[in-house]
Amino acid sequence: MARRCHVTGKGPLTGYHVSHAHNKTKRRQLPNLRTVRVTLEDGTTRKIKVAASTLRTMKKHAALAQVSE
Repeated sequence: MARRCHVTGKGPLTGYHVSHAHNKTKRRQLPNLRTVRVTLEDGTTRKIKVAASTLRTMKKHAALAQVSE
């Protein structure tokens, strides 16, 4: 399964490990994915992978929506 956020589409980034001697080796930076249960409009639940940063943003907006009501 792909290491990709279902909501934002964030995926792995590539780069280099750079040593003190300036030797470069390839590396991957993976997103911090969490598995979350989501209830859909028809009442069923489904597990999706969401980045931790996206979860924080979703919780923030949910809290702001409750305050403004």
